[in-house]
Amino acid sequence: MPFSHRKDLGLLALRLGTGGVLIAHGTQKLLGWFGGGGLEGTTAAMESMGFTPGRESAIAAGLGEAGGGALLALGLATPVAGAAAAGAMAGAVAVHAPAGFFAHKGGFEYPAFLGFVAAGLGLAGPGCYSLDHLAGHRLNRPGTVLLAFAVSAAAATVVVNRRAAALAAAEQDKEPEAEPGGDGRSPSA
Repeated sequence: MPFSHRKDLGLLALRLGTGGVLIAHGTQKLLGWFGGGGLEGTTAAMESMGFTPGRESAIAAGLGEAGGGALLALGLATPVAGAAAAGAMAGAVAVHAPAGFFAHKGGFEYPAFLGFVAAGLGLAGPGCYSLDHLAGHRLNRPGTVLLAFAVSAAAATVVVNRRAAALAAAEQDKEPEAEPGGDGRSPSA
């Protein structure tokens, strides 16, 4: 095997592996495959995590994962695929961030890794063993890279900030109101 094809085979392996994992996660959300909650279960989970509206958030997360993963695996519209998957993983990172980094403690290690690999593939390109290559890289151009990642970053920022605001508002609604005495105890206490 010529040395020059090693990089393309490595990109293919990364695309297939990462794309396959993302497809599995996305179809759990959208279709209930592989023990997932499906759209209804994911909608309820999204709402409980502060993502509103829940159904639209569930669809966006599922499509970002399954659709981005499928496109990555195929090597088609690779910048869009990588940006979409990375954007979806940004939301997952925000959910897991309070638990710290490591996955065994519920942290964001795993979604961050998937997001970084997807972003790296979107930036690096698919290699020659891809549909993008067969199509003359029409959907894998520098302008596509810039646009896809700009849109994904902007969308992820809006979604994560909106979730943070919803969680803060919910937390504020939970706080008990203080009694006129200022210490929260009743006057007879």
